[in-house]
Amino acid sequence: MYGGLGLWWALGGRGFPFGEGDVPDARYESLLGSATAAGTAPVIAALGGAGAVLALVLARVRLRGPLRVVALALAWAAAFTLVVLVPDQRGLVALAYAPIFLVGLPWGWPDADYFATALPWPVLNLLICTAGGVLWAAAALAFQRRTGDRCESCGRSHDRAPSWTDPASAARWGGRAAYVAFVIPLFYAVVRWAWALEIPLLFSAEELRWLHESGLVWAGAGLATLAALGGVLTLGLAQRWGEVWPRWVIGLAGRPVPLMFPVVFASVVTVALASAGATAARVTDWTDPADWLASPMAYWPLWAMALGAATVGYYLRRRDRCRRCGLL
Repeated sequence: MYGGLGLWWALGGRGFPFGEGDVPDARYESLLGSATAAGTAPVIAALGGAGAVLALVLARVRLRGPLRVVALALAWAAAFTLVVLVPDQRGLVALAYAPIFLVGLPWGWPDADYFATALPWPVLNLLICTAGGVLWAAAALAFQRRTGDRCESCGRSHDRAPSWTDPASAARWGGRAAYVAFVIPLFYAVVRWAWALEIPLLFSAEELRWLHESGLVWAGAGLATLAALGGVLTLGLAQRWGEVWPRWVIGLAGRPVPLMFPVVFASVVTVALASAGATAARVTDWTDPADWLASPMAYWPLWAMALGAATVGYYLRRRDRCRRCGLL
């Protein structure tokens, strides 16, 4: 389908969302910031067609040997490109600002149009690309399991499992990753809260004045609060209250937390952070220590990796016997 959009844009159709069709201020942060419909749309159309063929191969053909390796490499490369390289931080911003705008909607706050500010067509297109990357990852994983003589549901096999997948081992390295994912967003939150309190931390007084005059500083403070709350919730991936609902959760206290509830939630955030983290890595001047030490977003790639590892560790630690293959 997306290849069809590429063909439409190549033939002069409207709505090309990258480069020349993107928001001017965002082109610097995008990997496709210099893309044009004439030069890039035909490539999108060709890759879309090739991707459709590869998807059919993954679904219908049981490859072995070098051909299997090539198919897997192409599928995982497509997933990585669409999840990490093509999107930028605007997808995460759109997701994070949504609850803030919903809460402030009755009072007309923030004084901005959510769809025009946070979710215009170029940003919606980035979310579509990210979703496509997730689907590619799912297809690659299913093919990898099916052709590797593993259970297509859980990935287990009758061979000896690697030691890092044992529940005890997963609890150790997953717990460490969870604490890293807890600390990193606190740095981001402190900076944003400082701006809300009119403290020009890592920011000029003039830029801070503009943030307060526009009202966006409070949206940033709300985003910081969500980041800090997300960091606290990440600890649940390593502690007992992530397995059993605590007493303050009315109506659910004492009941087991469904395994996939935190796994799905944390996975969505991990994907969004991976896209935003790649953007932060591109725009940070890594040759200047003052730049990457002062930027709270420079650490988002590490945040994404830590949260992803904590999520995998939580899943491996809590998963039960597979209903399909019967393995534990």
